[in-house]
This record gives sequence, structure tokens and C-alpha cells, in this order.
Amino acid sequence: MPSSCQEIRQELIECMLKSKCVLVQRNSVSECFKKEHEDDVPDECKSIRKSYADCRRGMLDPRMRFRGN
Repeated sequence: MPSSCQEIRQELIECMLKSKCVLVQRNSVSECFKKEHEDDVPDECKSIRKSYADCRRGMLDPRMRFRGN
């Protein structure tokens, strides 16, 4: 995995570990991304998750390989 996506992934994990969903409700990070826990995830983590998805999509999209992440 390119280092740019790895950094975003690590940032997302750290953000989720500090969220109410994980700290207070004792859910796993993967459980917190499900619809029923959507309200317990901060907007910051949601935006980081979108950035991570865009980064991953850019790795698979052949047009993005020429433009970069």
C-alpha cells in the first residue's frame, strides 16, 4: 500500500479509537462504521474515512495512476 494511504489509514484508526463509539460504548472500530452507530462517530472521522476511500479508489483507478493521489 502506498505510504500516502497508509498515513490516512493510521489517522483514521487513531481518530476512531478516540471516538465515543469505541471509548464509551466499547464497540470495535469496524462496528462503529455500521449504520446503527453512525451518530456516535465524529464528523472528523467520517471525513478521514472518505479521504481514505478516495485514496484507495485512486490506487485502483487506472486514470488516477497518471495524475497521482
